[in-house]
Amino acid sequence: MRVIKTQIPGVIILEPKVFKDKRGFFMETFQKKRYQEAGIKVDFVQDNLSLSRQNTLRGLHFQWPNPQAKLVQVFQGRVFDVAVDIRLGSPSRGKWIGVELSEHNHRQFFIPEGFAHGFVVLSETALFAYRCSNYYSPADEGGIIFSDPAISIKWPGKDFLLSPKDQLYSRLDAINPGSLPRYKDD
Repeated sequence: MRVIKTQIPGVIILEPKVFKDKRGFFMETFQKKRYQEAGIKVDFVQDNLSLSRQNTLRGLHFQWPNPQAKLVQVFQGRVFDVAVDIRLGSPSRGKWIGVELSEHNHRQFFIPEGFAHGFVVLSETALFAYRCSNYYSPADEGGIIFSDPAISIKWPGKDFLLSPKDQLYSRLDAINPGSLPRYKDD
């Protein structure tokens, strides 16, 4: 497995080994010991799967005070996936990392606790898997508008399909600080 560190510590791109032959391919999508050695030292408790059509933009979502780290991957299709550091006091607060995930590149993206997450579907449809470190908690759910000018994510595409909830989120700087995670210098 190839581990690619990004400009924001803790946000990691992973390229699992893929064994291909005339029958298709085989890959290991998770092995706790190997992922811990790569710096992902969380216990995953919930897996989610979404199917979305082209131009669907989901996010930017987070949970607080019961945060979720996520290990995400596309099994069918292609997406542009984004992690935004929203931790109060973080040197990279408001910065984002974007990566293309697809059924062809087999990449995985690790988003630590304290980050907002979102993606836009680039292909006709996308089957998107989330492995989460905490259970979904509707009472802790939060979000940031995908078009926050202070964050300035370069989303590919236009005329995005958004849920009513995602359309109503505010900018990061308008969120009550008590509703946001704090940076812990490890």
